[in-house]
Amino acid sequence: MIKYSLVCKDCELIFESWFSSSKEYEKLKKKNFLNCHSCNSLRIEKNLMAPSLVSKSSNSEISKNIEKFNSIKKTISEYQKFIKNNFEYVGKNFAYEARSIHYGGKKKKKGIYGTASKQDLKELKEEGINTQMIPWVEDKNN
Repeated sequence: MIKYSLVCKDCELIFESWFSSSKEYEKLKKKNFLNCHSCNSLRIEKNLMAPSLVSKSSNSEISKNIEKFNSIKKTISEYQKFIKNNFEYVGKNFAYEARSIHYGGKKKKKGIYGTASKQDLKELKEEGINTQMIPWVEDKNN
């Protein structure tokens, strides 16, 4: 795990985020998955930060942080399992399917989930179609 101090180049918000590795940060940055939680800008960059020195007291704090991370990851995995069992996966057709349900009165036995761009989600919201974005953690153990 690695923690970076990040800065939004638009609103200048400084915040921290954990990544599984520096390669993971680069991968998310390249795919434009990093955004400012204040202004939603994609112009996020690493910020200068002091190195973290490990001592006996900081080891216990690191352990607590790892436990907290694992707890959050477990909760997200439980949500994902619930969604997979109770909603229909529509893949990249999420925006189309959501509009079909909203405008066409297309009835579904289950709700839907899938992939949509931030622009699609913004447009759906402007049209009065209620959507939610949730974090999705890929299970690399399976």
